[in-house]
Amino acid sequence: MRAVFVKIVPNDGASWAFEHRQLPDGIPFEWHYHPEYELTLTLNSLGHRYIGSDVDVYADGDLVLVGPCQPHSWCSQESIDKHAPHVALVIKFSEQWARGLLALLPELSGIEALFSAAAAQGVSFGDKTRSLVRPLIESMPEASPSQRLLLLMEVLLTICMDTEALVLANQPAVEARAQQEDPRITKVLEHLHTHYTERLTVSELANLACVSVSAFHRMFNRHTCTTFTEYVVRLRLGRACALLLHGDRKIADIAIECGYTNLSLFNRQFARVKGESPSQFRKRHRELIGARRRPSPRLKH
Repeated sequence: MRAVFVKIVPNDGASWAFEHRQLPDGIPFEWHYHPEYELTLTLNSLGHRYIGSDVDVYADGDLVLVGPCQPHSWCSQESIDKHAPHVALVIKFSEQWARGLLALLPELSGIEALFSAAAAQGVSFGDKTRSLVRPLIESMPEASPSQRLLLLMEVLLTICMDTEALVLANQPAVEARAQQEDPRITKVLEHLHTHYTERLTVSELANLACVSVSAFHRMFNRHTCTTFTEYVVRLRLGRACALLLHGDRKIADIAIECGYTNLSLFNRQFARVKGESPSQFRKRHRELIGARRRPSPRLKH
């Protein structure tokens, strides 16, 4: 599994980016990150999403806000309407854009807490909010840049009032910090996402970034809102979750593939991060997938 840094370019005539992805063969697992916020509405698709250390089931109408530089991916298991593509409607905007919006429009001040929560952990939204927001986002592909901006304002105002919104990562919330594009941290994260199953040292990564060990710790924490050690644990366990959910491989074999030479350590770290054992996690999520395998009455053909 390799995470890539994705450079986001706004659409022509717009200050933010919008993508209308239609994927006949399904949504592939593409572990990636970027310095922008991302709001994604997923349609006609059933599978799992991976955001930081969080892995959960998604189905038609799933709506999630991901914070800057937060590794994430979706991976479909099947479509709901077999004759239609999987669809992802994706909104991306920079933290600078978000801060400028809040400074310019005090009416949007309620969104600030939502942005902070998303930056720290990621946020998923409740059924009522998803049903309100869905037609707004679905109308964006055919809208002009100015109309699309107005639709986005309405979307943001709606989701910030969601009393059923849930933070995704199972770790204490931390204050969102400014995320800036830095070629040094980009190089480090590219290396980490390629070699996270191997034995890594702070000295090695500090040399890669051309900084001292103490400066590396400060830089890494500033950009990822976590420690180097915890970040590697989250990468390894995220991969473990994917393997647990797809196939019937032995847990000991999965632990080894994810970089653990000690099965007891793997089990302890998995239980600490996910709140349950690997076997319990596998059983519960397979039951969830079965429970959510049903068509949506709002699905457009």
